[in-house]
Amino acid sequence: MNTTMGGPFSVHSSLAAPIMEVFSSFQGEGRYAGEPQVFVRLRGCPLRCAWCDTPGSWALDGESGARIALAATAEEPAVIHRRPSSATPFQVACWIAEVERGAARTVSVTGGEPLMWPEFVRGLCGMVGDRRVHLETAGAHPRSLARVLDAVDHVSLDLKLPQDMGAVQNLAGPDFEASPATAEEWSSARRACLEMIAGRDACAKLIVSGARQAEDYEDLLCDLAQLAPKTPLFVQPVTPVAGVRAAPINLIRAVVEAALDLSLSVRVMPQMHRVLEIP
Repeated sequence: MNTTMGGPFSVHSSLAAPIMEVFSSFQGEGRYAGEPQVFVRLRGCPLRCAWCDTPGSWALDGESGARIALAATAEEPAVIHRRPSSATPFQVACWIAEVERGAARTVSVTGGEPLMWPEFVRGLCGMVGDRRVHLETAGAHPRSLARVLDAVDHVSLDLKLPQDMGAVQNLAGPDFEASPATAEEWSSARRACLEMIAGRDACAKLIVSGARQAEDYEDLLCDLAQLAPKTPLFVQPVTPVAGVRAAPINLIRAVVEAALDLSLSVRVMPQMHRVLEIP
């Protein structure tokens, strides 16, 4: 049993999931970068990416509860409410409507790792009316991705190097899909996820850091070219955090050239929300 603000939270609690925050902003990455969206950030991630910019989302417990943030405008100040972290899809759908100013927006489900909570994701898709639902995922949990694939409208799938991963911290509970821990397991999970998103509204994101060489990314690019060749690839220079080195432009160019040699559709894009200095 894990605890969150507002009382105990069980990993077996029907469709409920631990929510870190719900807020409106602009999509900063991938195929729909720049689009106004509402973000639902779930708690809980077993992965430890060296360049993770939201490590506060790793743990299930959230002493401060869920942050529900209505963005400021020229006429009105920002409004922030705190709610119990454990919430059902219906409760979160209400929070989504609360943070929208005006017309309904696309909903981006992010984390943490949303695929820790596939039943919640499916439930939320059925609660948000005509809004599109975008899933942002590490591409490490193919069984859970298969569970939600027909419910979401877009999948933004990371291509991750095992070298960039710290030791997996699998979350306690029999319902969580185990995370890849070896290079072979990462390859298997990545290939299974790429097969599922092929031909769908999806994109692949490849974060490139200064700690790597262009050849380190060859297997990832080849898997994409073989299994989902029409899926657009967004090469994202890492945002330097926690001592991670920025990628030099020559490395970015080399990765892009390798993608082009495989006939992939590739774009280079920084994290736009970091450039704009917004959440």
